Amino acid sequence: MGEKMVELMIRTLCTMVMLVLIKMPPANGFYLPGVAPRDFQKGETLEVKVNKLTSTKTQLPYDYYFLSYCKPPKIRNSAENLGEVLRGDRIENSVYSFHMREQQSCKVACRVKIDSVSAKNFKEKIDDDYRVNLILDNLPVAVLWLSRDEKPAVYEHGFRVGFKAKFSGMKDQRYFIFNHLKFKVKYHQDPDTDTALVVGFEVTPLSIQHKYTTWDDDNTQLTTCKHGTKTVLQPGIVPQEIESDTEIVFTYDVSFESSDIKWASRWDTYLLMNDDQIHWFSIINSLIIVLFLSGMVAMIMMKTLYREIANYNQLDQDEVHEESGWKLVHADVFRPPNNYSLLCVYVGTGVQVFGMTFVTMIFALLGFLSPSNRGGLMTIMVFLWIFMGLLAGYSSGHLHKMLKGKDWKKTSLKTAFMVPSVLFTTFFMLNALIWGEKSSGAVPFGTMFVIVLLWFGISVPLVFLGSYLGFKTPAKEDPVKTNKIPRPIPLQPWYINPLFAMLFGGILPFGAVFIELFFILTSVWLNQFYYIFGFLFIVFIILLITCAEISIVLCYFQLCNEDYRWWWRSYLTSGASALYLFLYCIFYFCVKLEITKLVSAILYFGYMFIIAYAFFILTGTIGFCACFWFVRKIYSSVKIE
Repeated sequence: MGEKMVELMIRTLCTMVMLVLIKMPPANGFYLPGVAPRDFQKGETLEVKVNKLTSTKTQLPYDYYFLSYCKPPKIRNSAENLGEVLRGDRIENSVYSFHMREQQSCKVACRVKIDSVSAKNFKEKIDDDYRVNLILDNLPVAVLWLSRDEKPAVYEHGFRVGFKAKFSGMKDQRYFIFNHLKFKVKYHQDPDTDTALVVGFEVTPLSIQHKYTTWDDDNTQLTTCKHGTKTVLQPGIVPQEIESDTEIVFTYDVSFESSDIKWASRWDTYLLMNDDQIHWFSIINSLIIVLFLSGMVAMIMMKTLYREIANYNQLDQDEVHEESGWKLVHADVFRPPNNYSLLCVYVGTGVQVFGMTFVTMIFALLGFLSPSNRGGLMTIMVFLWIFMGLLAGYSSGHLHKMLKGKDWKKTSLKTAFMVPSVLFTTFFMLNALIWGEKSSGAVPFGTMFVIVLLWFGISVPLVFLGSYLGFKTPAKEDPVKTNKIPRPIPLQPWYINPLFAMLFGGILPFGAVFIELFFILTSVWLNQFYYIFGFLFIVFIILLITCAEISIVLCYFQLCNEDYRWWWRSYLTSGASALYLFLYCIFYFCVKLEITKLVSAILYFGYMFIIAYAFFILTGTIGFCACFWFVRKIYSSVKIE
């Protein structure tokens, strides 16, 4: 029966893979999306694409054409991957069109008459500090801010929709729109050919109330700016106010500037961090402290344990009966814990999270997840989570067998659905809130169906297949035998209390990551690019070492006090670092973010809950696996008859 079930699963998986391959578009060799350079001839058309409107105050992205901007005759969506959809990216064509190395001045895009609803939408987006994101040759537009001192220039991603101001003669503040865009395209010319590469895309937004004598759709002559001359704010020109039943003329200039920037370095200006010295110093300082503490812990533990094991093995048989400490509970230390099936589920899921995280970082280190590859990070994490279900099933099934469990199918079912159900339910509820706000960040139901199909069609069969293989794999025997009657546990000192152990055990792992966590949160919630994956990988390794060692230390103290209930304690000790992570997220929300809307706050804490929950599962599994190895190692090193 079992062999038929496995054969059926393999056939189902092969069918799913074949369907995916059939649906994939044909490829002409190896190509990394967003990384291949494109040469432009002089006069060749450059198409500007529009992306979502973003705000750090609301965290709710909107489609560019949600506002009454100029629309092309036909709106075309660019090819999107799964990650772009999950991030809320909506890349579409626009009315802005350039010609390589050909200057354009006072180019009329369109005129729009806004009604009361459009005016209200514009004003709301200005109040919430929304920014417009444009893309040229896969390079996002940026606003250059020059500093008066010797500090380097700062690039802001996108430009604001408009601004509020109070000019002379006005009783209160009014809303003004940036309807004139001064684009600057930087290019790097090939000395051997006449082609050039786009290496920079900047914009200076202006607000101008344009005037004209007669409107001509093909060639309108404005009195506020002229073709062939640079548009500047002159005396008498007033900004364009946003009012109901007002006509707004959208215009733009294009200038081209030769640059020495190489194509491979064109993203450097976006990845530059203003506080790079603080970042580097904090990371190095944190690593040194954690490495020092980890080395001290490892040295003390190994020195103490080796001495005790050596002395114990030299005792006579009569002296063995006077044993004490961790050696006294050898007949109970491998007794299966309460709810061991649930423990197997969380350990298996933890292995799944670890595999997904580790492989993702390897891809990032190899350069596959550059910012130019939009949605690549999210896409690869989703697919790795799906296919790592095989490891989750194998780990939970094999641990279930080592704990003398019989019903591996029930454990496999829990592994396939318990944690993913919590994550999917939370994500679905948050997505419903985004949908209610009419935001483009809402994942379409079609994409939701694809995710559910990947879950039930690939991940669940892989979990069952892994559980079957894990349960069929012969389990190693315990180093010592377990008595049928549990040994009474003496009264424990206050510092062995589970709550104290969890609070203390979670500090060190959190201390290894909280500096890097600040920059990660900044990149996620303040629309910054994060690309220091080398440091992140080092911090990740330090986190693993710290979780393992702090769990081993506290497990050793627990066993020395004759408390053999280490199974769940080892998981919760290092997993408690997720509590500190969530508390830090609350601190970050209060100090760094300017979120005022209730829906936005719910979204923030909802997504942070998902991250903290995954962090708990990851760190808890590392702590448990380390203690599992440690306990088997020390009890297999002593002679017990």
